[in-house]
Amino acid sequence: MARWMRQTAGLATVLIVAAGLWTPAAAQAPIKIGASLSLTGTYAALGQNQQRGYRLCAKHVNEKGGVLGRKIEFVVYDDQSQPATGVRLYEKLITQDKVDLVMGPYSSAITEAVANVNEKYKMPMVAPMASTTAIFKKGRKFIFMMQSPAEAYLEGLIDVAAKKGLKTVAIVNEDTLFPKATVQGTIELAKKKGLQVVFVEAYPKGNTDFSAILTKMKAANPDVIGAATYFDDAVAITRQMRELNVNPKMYGVTVGGDLPTFYQLLGKNAEFVYGATQWEVELPYPGSKAFLESYTKEYPGVDLSYHSAGGYAGCQVLAEAVKRAGSLDGEKIREAILKTNTDTVYGGFKVDQDGFQISHKMVMFQWQEGRKVIVWPDELAAGKARFPTPPWSER
Repeated sequence: MARWMRQTAGLATVLIVAAGLWTPAAAQAPIKIGASLSLTGTYAALGQNQQRGYRLCAKHVNEKGGVLGRKIEFVVYDDQSQPATGVRLYEKLITQDKVDLVMGPYSSAITEAVANVNEKYKMPMVAPMASTTAIFKKGRKFIFMMQSPAEAYLEGLIDVAAKKGLKTVAIVNEDTLFPKATVQGTIELAKKKGLQVVFVEAYPKGNTDFSAILTKMKAANPDVIGAATYFDDAVAITRQMRELNVNPKMYGVTVGGDLPTFYQLLGKNAEFVYGATQWEVELPYPGSKAFLESYTKEYPGVDLSYHSAGGYAGCQVLAEAVKRAGSLDGEKIREAILKTNTDTVYGGFKVDQDGFQISHKMVMFQWQEGRKVIVWPDELAAGKARFPTPPWSER
């Protein structure tokens, strides 16, 4: 009888293994990482790039054995570029989907909204695409910044303008959290550099007609125009400046101008335009070239921007923090992130006790003959700014 029972048990084990029901993978379910991203709506082009960074990071982490002996798997929903939708989705991810970890959404506005959710559940959130300082200065303990602050996005534009002897600046912005913070920072930077701000005006999210604003701006006749944008408005403002013959000596945008599609849509009208960027492949960051090769192989013919690299690096930071913590406990992961001081494909990562980034540096480029050329700061510049910007008819 005992012999028959042993044989039966052995046969059952063989059947389970043969059926694929008892394997190391089955014994160790993947670690689920939740996020909402702007896959449609105003910020879609940028949110999609961020998602590609997340996906590529997961693939690479899993190829190297995963985290804590388990693979990682992203659970991503589309927040349609709406903060309220993002809040609902993070609640769902945490309370219904029971994800083990979370990563940040796209944009400061949506991150600010959802940060209260992960804070409530004490789940650390690395936020690759949130740069507004205020998000990280409200006493929250579970949100961590990856990039340079919004207030510094147009620092390069202002610094170069001052060095070239320009005197006046005009600023336009989308009326949401990140662009408004950029405007305040730019005004302060201009004052410090001795430039006079002669025009400031905001426009609603999703606006497509900038003719009234640009007409008023043209009347102010600024030497420099800074636009605190995302992608669609960066393209539209540039195009309509051409149509209305608005001709500053320097013109720069914050977000969107770095996408290859920006130049593809505008052609020569993109020439001489300055743009802020948190990352470019030629910057001397460890693994940057390998990341580029992997990205172009995984997503051939698809835009690559700092949003992709930021998403990738943010996922890396979280995965490494979990390894160092040796646990999925939120408090332990938080402590591991606060102790992290490293260089990623995206540049330096180190935060203060508020989770505010104190290591990463951004750069400014200019479109020159169809290429993005880093022109600021001097120590990272690959070329010199082409100055002044010629009239539209001469480009």
